[in-house]
Amino acid sequence: MTKKQAQKKIESLKKQINKHNHKYYVENSPNITDSEFDLLLKELRQLEEKFPELLTSDSPSQRVGGEVAKGFSPFEHKTPMTSIDNVMNEKEALDFDKRIKRFLGTEDEIEYIAQPKFDGVSASLTYINGSLEAGATRGNGTKGENITNNLKTINTIPLKLRKSKITPELIEIRGEVIFPIESFKTLNKKLEKEGEPVFINPRNTASGSLRQLDPSITASRPLMFYAWGIGECAGHNFENEIEIYEAFEKWGFKIEQNIQNCKNIDEAIKYHQKFESIRDTLNYEVDGVVIKVKERELQKKLGHTAKYPRWSIAFKFKARQAVTKINDITIQVGRMGLLTPVAELEPVIISGITVKRASLHTEDIILSRDIRIGDEVIVQRAGDVIPEVVKPIIEKRSGDEKEFQMPEKCPVCSTKVEKDNAYYYCPNLSCLSQLKGRIKHLASRNSFDIEGLGEKIVVQLMNEGLINDLADIFYLKKEDLIDLERFAEKSSDNLIEEIEKSKKVSFDRFLNGLSIKHLGQRMAQVLSENFDDLKSLQNTTYDYLISIKTVGPEIAESVVIFFKKEENKELLDKLLQSGIEIIYPQRSKKPGKLHRRTFVLTGTLESYTRDEAKEIIESLGGKVTSSVSKSTDYVLTGEKAGSKLQKAQKLNITILDEKQFKNLIEKAL
Repeated sequence: MTKKQAQKKIESLKKQINKHNHKYYVENSPNITDSEFDLLLKELRQLEEKFPELLTSDSPSQRVGGEVAKGFSPFEHKTPMTSIDNVMNEKEALDFDKRIKRFLGTEDEIEYIAQPKFDGVSASLTYINGSLEAGATRGNGTKGENITNNLKTINTIPLKLRKSKITPELIEIRGEVIFPIESFKTLNKKLEKEGEPVFINPRNTASGSLRQLDPSITASRPLMFYAWGIGECAGHNFENEIEIYEAFEKWGFKIEQNIQNCKNIDEAIKYHQKFESIRDTLNYEVDGVVIKVKERELQKKLGHTAKYPRWSIAFKFKARQAVTKINDITIQVGRMGLLTPVAELEPVIISGITVKRASLHTEDIILSRDIRIGDEVIVQRAGDVIPEVVKPIIEKRSGDEKEFQMPEKCPVCSTKVEKDNAYYYCPNLSCLSQLKGRIKHLASRNSFDIEGLGEKIVVQLMNEGLINDLADIFYLKKEDLIDLERFAEKSSDNLIEEIEKSKKVSFDRFLNGLSIKHLGQRMAQVLSENFDDLKSLQNTTYDYLISIKTVGPEIAESVVIFFKKEENKELLDKLLQSGIEIIYPQRSKKPGKLHRRTFVLTGTLESYTRDEAKEIIESLGGKVTSSVSKSTDYVLTGEKAGSKLQKAQKLNITILDEKQFKNLIEKAL
């Protein structure tokens, strides 16, 4: 290869790697596997070593990781949180050992600590005098994102270190945040049941959960933190890695119990072989084994290169993949109308499981990976859970392959589809594919709890033309059922009795049964606790909803849109006319005098802090929102009131100064 050819190839590799770095670290949506990324980086390094004059300071080979995303403040690590170099086979592991001995000028055996390499999200926790002061992502190694509040929601992270003989004045504890595989499966089943997009793999789910601006969302996910190392440490000198792990346990951290002290590199390689054979039994993802020099003094002598510590490597496992063919790409329509493209595959066995179908998730993924019908493709079980198409084998294309396009109309009911960010939806609530799922959900235990109305019966009643919308269930009569297959006198009586019994339903279960987009069981409970009746919820506004704790913009918008649609109003009327009686929660006290009154605060108040004013308003039944709109009742102003005051004046909203506010409060008490 000439220098000119190498320069062209290096620039191409830089562009690819930077793109994938951004997708992984900033967008949290990688579209290639780790092993593919490692090969790109390895190829770049090899070319830069061969042509050192082409190596530049902005090369991806000279950096550790990604960038700080918007939404979180930056956090500077006191000791850089560097990544570690990868080795792919036994020879490269032995070469690592030789390099260490050569650098130290010794032929003696080197002791190592071997542990599983978690495939999660690295984080750093800073403790000062035993108290957790800050938590951050790795970021680019020197600067990460401050996600302290989110990390504090993880139960395996102690807010204060347990008492021990060793409590450093300051210590940075490094570890991995993971999403347990069984919990990941459970979450995806729940999302699928609710008609929501499922997550691709546990690692991405952990990353997305950690980077939520609302810590309550992070708290709702069963994340775990495993401590595996330290950065800056003042007040104690650890002699070796074993001592560090012992301290972790005494301080209250969760650590991997399969850590092994290896007398030499051969024992570390055997550990790798053993762990690769048992990885299927673990409840977390691992993609290799970390091997690090045991003694801290030797680690200091070995030091770091510009990118990696010399005393540690990640010995990667073989990727679990197979090659098969995409015979077709079909569309699956979920209960909430979500259109999901699915690859119909030639059956192939991966890790003992026969894979016939693989979700392609979104059109964006299909386009970014250039996946076509008829392609031979590499397939893997993402996170050893969900079958995933990694990429097409382009060199095997015959020219007969077909590019895929998302349909303009729903393949089930022919309604024009709507796009919401990366997702396509069928807006027709009576679409047969949606209707089947919606009825099944409405009959479920957490909604109307209609025993005997399972999927087969639902399909049968739909095929017979007896059910065309959700409300039709409550108009069924015995004579509609008795002559149908699977029904007789007793079974007909039983189902009608169950339907009649279900007509008395609590407000939250009624709302849950409507299958409102983004509204699950918990959020239905929140709404039922914040609204007196269905009518008040139907007439609510986006601003009022967003002021309710735990109700986010996505849910607020979805609820408002649902109740505005004429077909939904008709459906609700039909449901209520069938004899459904909604049981509203009993209020322990009368609503406050400011019930359903919405306030916006602007400027600096003299007599109250913002929080104090907000607390007074809420104690009297009012709500405080962040923005002025037509639904705002009052704007409370202080010194240096800005654009919110101007907007309130334009909309003729009642403006209160502090004296007027006090008078209003006194009357309301």
